[in-house]
Formats: sequence, structure tokens, C-alpha cells
Amino acid sequence: MFVVHCQDRPDSSALRQATREAHLAYARAHIDRFVMGGPTLTDDRSTMTGSILVLNFTERAELDAFLAADPYAQAGLFESVTVWPYRKVLP
Repeated sequence: MFVVHCQDRPDSSALRQATREAHLAYARAHIDRFVMGGPTLTDDRSTMTGSILVLNFTERAELDAFLAADPYAQAGLFESVTVWPYRKVLP
């Protein structure tokens, strides 16, 4: 399992909105891999700034291929992507 933090490029709200439906369709097509996922937000919760994902992959190479095929990644939305191996303890 892995935790992934994707940070959007500055001033990329229009790009995120333009690719959102394709991204959500991709995520739904692979819903069995998701423990959870959703956007990070500005303090006033009005703007999406990135994504936090907890994904069920055993191999990093599989995860990397999955992330690279996401429409957000293919559109160049992310300034950075950070990945941590993760073990769920609670609940």
C-alpha cells in the first residue's frame, strides 16, 4: 500500500477542471485499488490544490505506471508527486 501526495502546479485550476471528468473516470475504472482519495484544498476550501491518495499496490513499479496513466498526470497538472510506502493500522 502507498500514500501519494500530488501537488498541483501554481495557477492550474483551469487545467484541473478541464481534466477532472477524465481523471474521475480513470479512478472509477480502478476503484479496487483505492483505499481513499480526494483533493487537498485551500484554507477557505474554495480551491483544489492537489490530491492525497491511499492506493493498494504491492509493487512500486505498478503504482508508478498507474500514476503516469492518470489524465491529471498526462495533462501536466502536478508540480510534484511524493510517494510513501504505507501500512494501515487503524481502523
